[in-house]
Amino acid sequence: MNKNVLLACVFVVCKSLCAQQQGIHPGEVWPDTKGNHIQAHGGGIIKVADTYYWYGEERAQGLDTGFRYVSGYSSKDLTHWTFMGDVLKLTDPENLGAHWILERPKVFYHKAAKKYVMYFHLDNHNYKFARVGVAVSDKPGGPFSYVKSFRPLGLESRDIGQFIDDDGTPYLIFESRPSKGFYIASLSADYREVDKQISFIHAPLEGGAIVHYKGLYYAIGSALTGWKPNPNKYATAASLAGPWSDFKDIAPPATNTYQSQSTLLLKVEGKDSTTVIFMADQWRPATQWDSRYLWMPVEMSGEKLWLPEPKPWKLNVKKGTWEYLEQK
Repeated sequence: MNKNVLLACVFVVCKSLCAQQQGIHPGEVWPDTKGNHIQAHGGGIIKVADTYYWYGEERAQGLDTGFRYVSGYSSKDLTHWTFMGDVLKLTDPENLGAHWILERPKVFYHKAAKKYVMYFHLDNHNYKFARVGVAVSDKPGGPFSYVKSFRPLGLESRDIGQFIDDDGTPYLIFESRPSKGFYIASLSADYREVDKQISFIHAPLEGGAIVHYKGLYYAIGSALTGWKPNPNKYATAASLAGPWSDFKDIAPPATNTYQSQSTLLLKVEGKDSTTVIFMADQWRPATQWDSRYLWMPVEMSGEKLWLPEPKPWKLNVKKGTWEYLEQK
């Protein structure tokens, strides 16, 4: 057999095996169903019917630098992901100039209107624009069409997060640097605006994520150290409006949250139990296409939340349970 043909066959087989890997392996290359490393950085996840949709920053090599891309993936089990394509391909929408920024896309599903509404951090190269952008699609796989940008509550907005409460109410989380903290704000009836402020958490943190679990709200954030990881922290409150407790470490501080930064707390409710997953990015700024994901179930008891040391694990979404994979 021709050497090049043999190498091509080996490559295809390797990609196929990678795509079939079992469980979730924090910090490792995470192949989609075609064997390509998932490109959904700084992302968020929603569930519509029995399907999960993961949206994030597309950071693959060879992209046209005149555009910014948001990729989309679908899954039934939160482990095996099918690439839906670049659901948003956007040229500079507000004349922001060279090196303009689109970060941390989050999508909400408006059930009544049957619309998918995307929010993202939109900025210029020196972070002075500080707004959210909004795009809309009729389908989860796009294409999303750009609608507008604005400053939520009239405030600067950088890192954004999303939270959907148990009653389905959607909230935007956004960090405002001049305020030295982050806001929780409800969305308008059409999901295309911020309706009102629910809470302001006075802590200089970004990468905000929230979950409601057994009667308590847990908020997580990371310090303002740019690409460099740091010890992420959490606070609790009986009400989304607060008051919020003091912030505490979610992992041993020396690990810098196992070299990751929070992006979402995902609650998986099954017939037997509920698992809350800490979703985070392990950024590699010099090789952004190779940035990794750290997903781990957190331990939660009363007002305590703890991120255990990352190890390979598997999830049963129907039961809402998880377990570590056997180490060979």
